[in-house]
Amino acid sequence: MRPLMLALLFSLTTSLSFAQEKTMSEPTKVKLTTSLGEITIQLNPEKAPISSANFLTYVKEGFYNGTIFHRVIPDFMAQGGGFDTSFTQKAVHAPIKNEANNGLANKRGTLAMARTNVPDSATGQFFINLKDNTFLNHTSPTASGWGYAVFGEVISGMEVVDAMAKAPTGNRGGHQDVPKTDIIVEKAEVVE
Repeated sequence: MRPLMLALLFSLTTSLSFAQEKTMSEPTKVKLTTSLGEITIQLNPEKAPISSANFLTYVKEGFYNGTIFHRVIPDFMAQGGGFDTSFTQKAVHAPIKNEANNGLANKRGTLAMARTNVPDSATGQFFINLKDNTFLNHTSPTASGWGYAVFGEVISGMEVVDAMAKAPTGNRGGHQDVPKTDIIVEKAEVVE
């Protein structure tokens, strides 16, 4: 009888561990309520754990609330997460490791971390690909080959992103491709 109890206990413990692992690795959803409508994003913490956790930290802190999409280029991408409506750059946390070699591609509707020419320089800014941008994918661990880390994908509201691409843009404070009418992230929240 004792071996049977041990077998049942082992089975129950294994099942609970598997359930906990499954729950922890399930993707998280974030909703961006913008001045043009809602965008729901499915994060991929399994393939992009650092970038996903970084984005969630900013979301939970309310960092993105009141920011704008400050760079929008039709047939390329829409970038946000760095400036408020007065075009003041927001203070950010330390840069994160570039996860562009995670196997996720910069295809239409995906979110990737924006960065400088330094591969490990991404902080709070992100962009949504308006088309398949294969030239942004990781090709090698070199300065020119690192690429841009994809960490999520728009699962609803791509029509809102497409509407951003139709907004007239111009120059503002030394920046190009800035929408003439602010496209505001009114609220960013975890929804699942």
